[in-house]
Amino acid sequence: KHSKNGLSCVTWDDPSRTRMSNYQPSNYLEADLEKNYCRNPYNANDTLKHDTIWCITSDELVKWEECLPIGVIVPECDDGHSIEPQEARDILYYSSFVIWALGGIWLIVIICMVKRINLAISLNKVAALFLARNPHVVLIPIVQALVAIIWTLLWMLSASFLLSQVPDDYTPSGYYATYAEAYGTTGTCTFWDTLTGSSDCTEAVAGACNDQWPTGSVWKDNVCEQDGDVFKCWRCSQPRYALDYRFAISFFVFLWNNAFNVAMGQILIAMCVGIWFFTKKEDKGKVSVVPQALRTIFRYHVGSVLFGSFIVALVQFIRYLMKYFEKQAEAQKNRIMVYVLKCVQCCIWCFEKCIKFLNKNAYIQIALTGNNFCTSARKAFFLILRNVIRFGTLAALSGIIHAIGFVFIMSATVVVGYFLMREMHDDISPFMPIVCFILVSYVVAKLYMNVFGLAVDTSLQCFLCVEEMGLGQDCVPPVLANFVKQQTSKAAVTAQASAILPAQTSTASAEL
Repeated sequence: KHSKNGLSCVTWDDPSRTRMSNYQPSNYLEADLEKNYCRNPYNANDTLKHDTIWCITSDELVKWEECLPIGVIVPECDDGHSIEPQEARDILYYSSFVIWALGGIWLIVIICMVKRINLAISLNKVAALFLARNPHVVLIPIVQALVAIIWTLLWMLSASFLLSQVPDDYTPSGYYATYAEAYGTTGTCTFWDTLTGSSDCTEAVAGACNDQWPTGSVWKDNVCEQDGDVFKCWRCSQPRYALDYRFAISFFVFLWNNAFNVAMGQILIAMCVGIWFFTKKEDKGKVSVVPQALRTIFRYHVGSVLFGSFIVALVQFIRYLMKYFEKQAEAQKNRIMVYVLKCVQCCIWCFEKCIKFLNKNAYIQIALTGNNFCTSARKAFFLILRNVIRFGTLAALSGIIHAIGFVFIMSATVVVGYFLMREMHDDISPFMPIVCFILVSYVVAKLYMNVFGLAVDTSLQCFLCVEEMGLGQDCVPPVLANFVKQQTSKAAVTAQASAILPAQTSTASAEL
């Protein structure tokens, strides 16, 4: 109520006050201008803002004066909140507790799964050791890529011939009076209007020339056809390509060959890892695994690879067939069917991913056990179910290592290439060479990390074979020896307990 020099303050809403009359409670609603209390009123768009509280004095010679800020409530933030609504700040505040709780749960999960994480780390070390001892295995995806490129080029040559065979009657040969009749119209209805059958909009109508996909085009002829008083000048032109059953067969063969090429690389790498894993420790690195794997696969397992790749190609073909139907529905202006087919394609894509994952593990089982595809697929499925946590932990950790390896290979290649380029040719711009380094390093990283990832998955199944079937314990790499000993000790204790329990039961029955 008094300034710092003891002058009395007048009330903010005094009607007789003529000095600084704009400082009224009605003009500063958030400043809490009550009675003659010291305040610091200002609006957000004011250019003149004081640093502390003040008041209008009753002295005619002193219009206003600062007050001593004793007992003033200091705000949480000197410059205000970056998020103004209190509700939003509360949501963020309580969300922080949720995030901390999730972090705590994640820490507990990590602590509980430390053994499985150590196993996953050891399996990645085994895969790295395998590639270090057998670096020529990296040539397998390179040969695959070359075969795929050659096959794709040959297929594109034959497919171009099939696509160019457009029948004469693919589009109508007649004349049309208007462009809309030939080409169709664009509707104003949204998806929800179409779904609800609203009458407040116009539906799109397909034209006579583009009611099927691939669609034809429309052109205006100088020579028109007269139908009474109507002149018909619009005509249809054929598309540059068309799809028929011959192309469908060729496309399915293309998908099958691609899937077979990928599957052959997977089973070949899995066979190499299996041969190396179950080779005696003193002979590891001395036996050439690739020729032996090639002989075994081409002699015994080509049929299984063909059957597995056929399943993948069939699922892919059905997905592309749904894409073809989507294009047909789009050409016929059927928006609802377009969205339905998009959803169907999404579901088939998810199913395809599952089939590919199961096939990869089935090929690993074929390489390790020598069974046919169906038996191996069934065994792989139940093996994953029995060890779902191990597979999940390995997949998560391997994904991180895969990303680190990918980034390291690309960055190291680009950095070394840049400095070599600067030392050898310091007078040219390094931009294009760096672009080439990035492309080459991407291909190299992709090939190497794919081989590494498959080696990790195969190493896990090799370890599970040793664990569940007791095979090749003298061949296990040193980094996995401790895990095998632990599992063997547990199995021995379990077997001993199982043997003691029936004996105790028989003794108790005899005493009774």
